[in-house]
Amino acid sequence: MQQVTLNDCDKAMPVIGMGTASSSRPASTADSSETVKSALLEAIKAGYRHFDTAFIYPSEKPLGEAIAKALHLGLIKSRDELFITTKLWCTFAQRDQVVHACKLSLQKLQLEYVDMYLVHQPLRISETIQKLPVPKEIIHQLDIKSVWEGMEECKSLGLTKGIGVSNFSCKKLEKLLSIAKIPPAVNQVEMNPIWQQKQLREFCNAKGIHITAYSPLGANNTSWGDNRVVECDVLTEIAKSKGKTTAQVALRWVYEQGVTVVTKSFNKERMKENLQIFDWSLSEQDLKIISELPQRRGFGMASLYGPHDFLLQLDAEI
Repeated sequence: MQQVTLNDCDKAMPVIGMGTASSSRPASTADSSETVKSALLEAIKAGYRHFDTAFIYPSEKPLGEAIAKALHLGLIKSRDELFITTKLWCTFAQRDQVVHACKLSLQKLQLEYVDMYLVHQPLRISETIQKLPVPKEIIHQLDIKSVWEGMEECKSLGLTKGIGVSNFSCKKLEKLLSIAKIPPAVNQVEMNPIWQQKQLREFCNAKGIHITAYSPLGANNTSWGDNRVVECDVLTEIAKSKGKTTAQVALRWVYEQGVTVVTKSFNKERMKENLQIFDWSLSEQDLKIISELPQRRGFGMASLYGPHDFLLQLDAEI
């Protein structure tokens, strides 16, 4: 698996990761956990070495169990072969909660450290979410300075090899960079041929921040995603001309932008297909056609939590 070197991170990141968030759950928690664990073991067998989870996902525990079983079965020789990313959830986005939250994630993962710890979203939520839309009185501005101090402490304590953010705009990154002692190594954001993030990519490239793309296929298996990528006629035509799937063309496009990608499929065959993007390339004409596709984001804070003024403002930020 190809890797990229990250700024201020002690470990290289494999360019394709396995995502573990999904809205499709089996009926019971036990069944769900076992399903995720089995799928992640299959992913390790298929060659995945980068796994993405978060405190808010119900996948930290089964990922930890899958890693332990993979070691026991000899599928990997050492935990160090894996690159594990998890995220600080919004209810812990306060200075005195960050290290505690990271330790909680490590406990569920059964790990001594993660390779990347991300601030999940640029906001704080003061109570556990009970319903959607989220009441506006529990959604708050993020105190970036104090939270980032907690993230830096996680790194200095050896709880994580690197620190970064997710869903941060250029404006939010500018503010973070102005106060950070350790700059963010990664910004994980929605990115695909239908939401290309050109301005954000240019900004991050100039600042030495690596972008990881989530929802490279449009997140069609989540409550807020759709099929706009995998059903795109332009991408489908390019795929037919190359004997590839539409999904492979979308993933190859992301990869050719110098971006790492987190895919999300528990189907064995699609897992393998998602890794088969390295021995071919898109032509200049392909890239030109894709660059001209109409743009539309799938994920927005307001679409997830409710159309509150603060969230609409976040979504409008560049």
